Amino acid sequence: MAEAQTQPRRPIESGTPDPFPHMHPTLRRNFGLWKYHDRPRPGVLHHVSHTGEEVWTVRAGTQRQMDLATIRSLCDIADEYADGYIRFTIRSNAEISVADESKVEPLINALQQAGFPVGGTGPSVTMISHTQGWLHCDIPATDASGVVKALMDELHEEFINERMPNRVHITTSCCQINCGGQGDIAINIQHTKPPKIQHDQVANICERPSVVARCPVAAIRPAVVNGKPSLEVDESKCVACGACFPPCPPMQINDPEHSKLAIWVGGNHSNARGVPSFHKMVVAGLPNNPPRWPEVAEHVKKILYTYRDNARDYERVGEWIERIGWVRFFEMTGLPFTKHHIENWHGSRAKLNTSAHLRF
Repeated sequence: MAEAQTQPRRPIESGTPDPFPHMHPTLRRNFGLWKYHDRPRPGVLHHVSHTGEEVWTVRAGTQRQMDLATIRSLCDIADEYADGYIRFTIRSNAEISVADESKVEPLINALQQAGFPVGGTGPSVTMISHTQGWLHCDIPATDASGVVKALMDELHEEFINERMPNRVHITTSCCQINCGGQGDIAINIQHTKPPKIQHDQVANICERPSVVARCPVAAIRPAVVNGKPSLEVDESKCVACGACFPPCPPMQINDPEHSKLAIWVGGNHSNARGVPSFHKMVVAGLPNNPPRWPEVAEHVKKILYTYRDNARDYERVGEWIERIGWVRFFEMTGLPFTKHHIENWHGSRAKLNTSAHLRF
């Protein structure tokens, strides 16, 4: 019986984890009973319930990829200066809630002294979301978390202040497949050459039918090279996405010279005022130049501050561009329009359904 009682609870590997056991008691008691909420200052969310209870949540930025010492530091701050409850957002911001307003300022001071900037709420530049880069991804061509660190150092003031027309989501992707997601501004890898194939290795490592099926534009087909089973690429169809590399490492897509970075704008997941939208490329061929990526930072800031100074209140980046038009966007930002901006691939449907609404 004693052994049965000490048996650890087995995790449930399906669905979203239940948030209520780890939620601040005030939030848990008043779930669905909120009267209103506001922001007393950047980085602080204030919720007031119909029951009269109040709760303040302080949001702090982190380095996105967190080590154990960082997590312990945040937990120690939550225990000493708050009520011991902490959560992490999808962009790895730490949110610490308190039910006593007098704890808010000491909590902010403790976070800032420990090196965690407080902000990221309202019309600000939120923490940049990114793919795994060299840490976990199987097809990285750059270090996405490194781009985030370098760029957020440049945009620190826009994180701790709320002076944008609306929130700005920035994403980075370490490969061209863009699992970093849609962003108001996105920095994605851009392969400019088809993969180089090590033909003597393909038969030993790759399951050729899987590689052929993986290509989104049907540019790969089986072949025999030097008497061995291999693969070949139709370069007239290939879009250099890199999707063939994970199931077949001998199809090397990364290249120190030809793997570049590109900037895309106007992506949006929400249905707040319009349907979700794909972002579109506005800068191509930037050097993949670690550790600070100065060329990327220069172009991102040019786009961001042009948007800040010219968009109307509550307009997202894509909505601002839709209102002024693409010609005016390139004129205002001073970005060159090149052949890379012309969509000449006809492999998709005439109209992609990007809306979350049901249509028949």
